[in-house]
Amino acid sequence: MPETLPRNVAVADQLDLLADLSELLGEEGFRITAYRRAATRIRETPGSVAEMALAGKAKELQGIGRTIEEKIVEVVQLGEMSALTKRRTQVPEGLVAFLHLPGLGPKTAARIWRELGVTTLDGLREAAEAQRLRALAGLGARSEEKMLEALRKGIGADAPRRTPLGVGLPVVLEAVETLRAHPAAIRVSEAGSVRRRRETFRDLDLIATATDPAALTREFVHLPLVAETVAHGDSKATVISGNGLRFDLRVVPPKSFGNLLQHFTGSKEHNVALREEAVRRGFSVSEYGITTVATGEVFATEDEEEVYAHLGYQFIAPELRENTGELEAAREGRLPRLVEAGDLKGDLHTHSTWSSDGKATLEEMALAARARGYRYLVMTDHSHYLRDGRLELQAAAIDELNRRMKPFRILRGIEVNIRADGSLDVSDDTLATLDWVIASLHTAFDRNATERVLEAVENPHVDCIGHLTGRKLSRRHGADIDVERVVARCVATMTVLEIDSQPDRLDLRDVHARLAGEAGVPVCIDSDAHSVQALGYVDYGVAVARRAWLTKKQILNTRPWRDIERLTHAP
Repeated sequence: MPETLPRNVAVADQLDLLADLSELLGEEGFRITAYRRAATRIRETPGSVAEMALAGKAKELQGIGRTIEEKIVEVVQLGEMSALTKRRTQVPEGLVAFLHLPGLGPKTAARIWRELGVTTLDGLREAAEAQRLRALAGLGARSEEKMLEALRKGIGADAPRRTPLGVGLPVVLEAVETLRAHPAAIRVSEAGSVRRRRETFRDLDLIATATDPAALTREFVHLPLVAETVAHGDSKATVISGNGLRFDLRVVPPKSFGNLLQHFTGSKEHNVALREEAVRRGFSVSEYGITTVATGEVFATEDEEEVYAHLGYQFIAPELRENTGELEAAREGRLPRLVEAGDLKGDLHTHSTWSSDGKATLEEMALAARARGYRYLVMTDHSHYLRDGRLELQAAAIDELNRRMKPFRILRGIEVNIRADGSLDVSDDTLATLDWVIASLHTAFDRNATERVLEAVENPHVDCIGHLTGRKLSRRHGADIDVERVVARCVATMTVLEIDSQPDRLDLRDVHARLAGEAGVPVCIDSDAHSVQALGYVDYGVAVARRAWLTKKQILNTRPWRDIERLTHAP
């Protein structure tokens, strides 16, 4: 038995690798999905899952059963899961890196291995340059070009690893609340890229001010999430959590808390532009204050808003601080009033147990949505689970709930698949009977994705395109979509584009959502929830919308349902 238990991230990495190798070997999909879900749950768990497994308590976590718990125990006792050790002998070591490349799924990777004998990224590059890949059915010249482009960018085994926002944000916010409750704390805030709500991050930064800095750093290094203390001083500390996240706390003087919070929130590009403009106006800006060069007077403040005001700007929300025009807009007083979570009146993309991957009933989802203050909920279960009369049965169930839950309303929707040939997997006659239709790519991301989406946009019964690229953060790059073409057609047809708030999707991404908003495309923020708890994912989608400069007026589901119906179903 090792003296040090493996961290959660190490256990999760083994499960993800086991899933990758199992996919390459063509094993059962349900088992692979179970491995990935368990890996995600383990990464999101602050406490030691290895310790829980040894105590027989890991299976109390959602998505972890007895079999997965036994595998975790094997990691503790043997260093590696026996199932993983076995599969390592069956799959060439370099093949897993293929799965990090855009448009290259496990089936294609396996064919490249078995039919061409290529098992390394270098070998793949040589095969693409020699135009050998296009000889395989389903691959063409464009696929070769995309792989070469990705390889030149370093995408693959050695690509820098960043963690999705959804993994770190709940943990850092919990740490912030715990530190705020300490008697010595005056002010505590998250900082860095997480405060700007970037979709991924490397480290988690916290800034605080306290009556006794040493007492606050002591509290910090003893938080339940801490698995390892990297550094600990009176005003600074760095720790590693059980799921491998790095936290940096800096306790700063109260008189300059606002200056330091602004500095450590970033981004680097925003701060550099801010300081360069300040120099032109006779100021020198540092993390500790703003110096008027002519007089030597230093302005320090506890209030971050006063930092911007002193320099002649409107307050710039953290989500906008990326040097994409926010400084000029703030100087001229024309920053938009960004959308907030409380502006949403309903959710337009949710699932229930009518989909096999749903975790809550129609009634449970509706009650939870109503408890959030929503006026309506659109139920959009997957089309392939609503065949053979099930759609009509669900309609009857929705009607019964609506009779009981007035004035709250459940709308009849569906999420249809955009097939590889561009057609939808539900007939137009059936779609015409529904209140809301989402069309989404779920397969064949490397096959004419833009044209397929455009064909769906042209369908008069399609109201919304779901998670446009189909990406999965840190796992799948998604389809290579010509977003400008899609946006142009959505303007012409008044088709809605969705910000899917699932933490591993966030699709539309911020730059695409901004493009859509500026073009006049209606945008909705949806949870894509498959459980009651996941309705809260909209907070991540709201963050994307704010980073995209979107206002309440530009977000469709800030409106009552009658207004949405009038807009999307207009003749």
